[in-house]
Amino acid sequence: MRLLQQDPGRIREMLLGSGLSPEEIRAQLEAAGYPSTALDQLLDATASDSIPVLDPFALGALQALGVTASTPDGLQLVPTRTGLRTGVMRGPQRGFPIFGMDVFTRATSQFQPLLAAPPPENYRIGPGDEIVIVLTGEVELAYQRVVTREGFVVIPNAGQIFVANLTQADLLALLRARLSGPYSGISRGTTTVSVSVARLRTNQIYVTGEVAQAGAYQLAAVATITNALYAAGGPTDLANLRRIRVQRRNGDVVTLDLYPYLLWGDASGDVVLEQGDVVFVPLRGRSVQVHGAVVRPAVYELTESEDLSDVLEAAGGFAPQALRNRLTIHRILRPAERGPGLAERQAIDLELRPAADSVVHNFLGGVVIPPIGLQDGDSIVVHYVPRLEDGYYVTIEGLVRAPGLFPWHPGMTIRELIALARGPTVGADLRQAEVSRLPAERDDGQLAERLRVPLDSSYLELGDADGAFRGPPGISFPPPGASPEFPLQPLDEVRVLQQPNFEMPGSVVVTGEVPIPGRYTLLTRADRVADLLGRAGGVLETGHVDGARLIRAADALGRIDLDLAAALEEPDGDDNVILQNGDSLHIPPYSPTVVVRGAVNSPVTVMYRPGEGLDYYIANAGGYTADADEGRVSVRYANGSARTRSKFLLWSSYPEPGPGSEILVPAEVPGTNTPWWTVTGSLLSGIGSVAALIIAVWRG
Repeated sequence: MRLLQQDPGRIREMLLGSGLSPEEIRAQLEAAGYPSTALDQLLDATASDSIPVLDPFALGALQALGVTASTPDGLQLVPTRTGLRTGVMRGPQRGFPIFGMDVFTRATSQFQPLLAAPPPENYRIGPGDEIVIVLTGEVELAYQRVVTREGFVVIPNAGQIFVANLTQADLLALLRARLSGPYSGISRGTTTVSVSVARLRTNQIYVTGEVAQAGAYQLAAVATITNALYAAGGPTDLANLRRIRVQRRNGDVVTLDLYPYLLWGDASGDVVLEQGDVVFVPLRGRSVQVHGAVVRPAVYELTESEDLSDVLEAAGGFAPQALRNRLTIHRILRPAERGPGLAERQAIDLELRPAADSVVHNFLGGVVIPPIGLQDGDSIVVHYVPRLEDGYYVTIEGLVRAPGLFPWHPGMTIRELIALARGPTVGADLRQAEVSRLPAERDDGQLAERLRVPLDSSYLELGDADGAFRGPPGISFPPPGASPEFPLQPLDEVRVLQQPNFEMPGSVVVTGEVPIPGRYTLLTRADRVADLLGRAGGVLETGHVDGARLIRAADALGRIDLDLAAALEEPDGDDNVILQNGDSLHIPPYSPTVVVRGAVNSPVTVMYRPGEGLDYYIANAGGYTADADEGRVSVRYANGSARTRSKFLLWSSYPEPGPGSEILVPAEVPGTNTPWWTVTGSLLSGIGSVAALIIAVWRG
């Protein structure tokens, strides 16, 4: 579909704006024999407008809903294959594929006979063939002759030899007999004769009827009926593929059924054409549609003796998701079967009987197909097994390995459901589970009732020979057999709860200047930074306490502002941060330097001097350059924090560098700074306005 490739959002708008709910659209699709989920990718209003991955039946499903080329946006249905013809039916069954037509819709597949290969053994020589006769042995001769219109060739010393309508074996025997006189070595065995067809003749064949391009065609003498069909562009969508006739000049009629070739690759009925043959493709005969859960949904033609089982077998049988207990035949009644007030259509609900023996007559896919006759135009619908959400199911959630929805069946227990969910995970509370069940009474607006179902340790695959539970320490579970089996009802929701206060221990990492760096397991939820450093042996003399960095991986928070000195001095204070799983603490080595970078005349590393301010380090770097933006100077400290100039009116305060810090002086961005006189003028104007207001209030 061209519009689907260019603007899938437009199709989604048409579907959602049709006045039908998604559930009603799915119901219509299922009634028409399509999967109810065929258009789910387009019914999702939250989906993007990128090209969706559609169900194979989406194209026909859209047409079944009336999405046609008459839309204002020019919605146009185009075939997914390229070729001579769409292979799609016209009229009431428009948009539904005709079985076998796709073989003739590929322009690159001409099915021309292979002329380079030797002709088949049953090929008969005729006028126009060029044959080569070779003698070897006592004599070395070769004759290349074209068979005349009268059917003979002329060989020196042998005269005219009539070869028409002979096979190569018959021709070879005739040549040995005729040439053994002038070449006596043939009789003695000292001279051999061989013959081959060097070039095949062409026959004029006429193709008419329901083909794309009827007319006369020059085809090789080994061409068959299918070669003639390809030469004529293939059958039209109104063609009969079951009774293609070949009328010969002598009055004989040959009939070809293409279905054995299309279904099983049996080309035994594809006869070689002769000079003057007329290939006639009649109009399509009795045909039916097969929709829904079959391997190959399409329109199929039937012979007089074929019935429902034959057409289902031609369709490839039932798909794995087919509902095999019943099927529906939609039929348009014949005029004689209609009466006043009666509908013109009929739906036949057909029951399928299961069978285990495949030798039973009409056995197909585990069921027996009733021998019901079909009428021209019948539509056979094989329904899909309902979605799990549309039938009886149970749900399991919580601490199990594979939570989700599972089909319900009578006698199903909670033990079976937990086994389907691949058992509980570590931390599951096997004393009891919670079951939410649809209430029997809903008069008070109750949506569900909650049940507490007892469990025991037998739900785990951990235990010794006596059945005693073996597993992680914690709360104790009842012994195996302590809880009765609990039967489930349809639509029950089971939740396997977590043990109270259960949590898998996390870990944190400490690196840098500590005696024992590495990964440490959190012992409690209240472990703090000081506790971690105590387990790591404290901070080495070479460590820079003020430069400690705490990185938090949880929720991608990154660096946490940490005053390690205050945390160590007051363990119960807020500075002693509580650790979380995934935290990492790094203690860098002490560095008595300050790095100056950016718009200075000589970027440099300066030894730290306590009490010296920012100007001292800038001066050691040669001062600011002409384009330095002094107002945006920043200092990054060893612990990762950064500070810039703070100002109030005309007064500024610059941060004081510390050991291991870095000073960054940015360059000015042209056009971003406001001249000082503009700022001063605005400030004085503001002060004057405030003074005038105060005087006015005082006087009043």
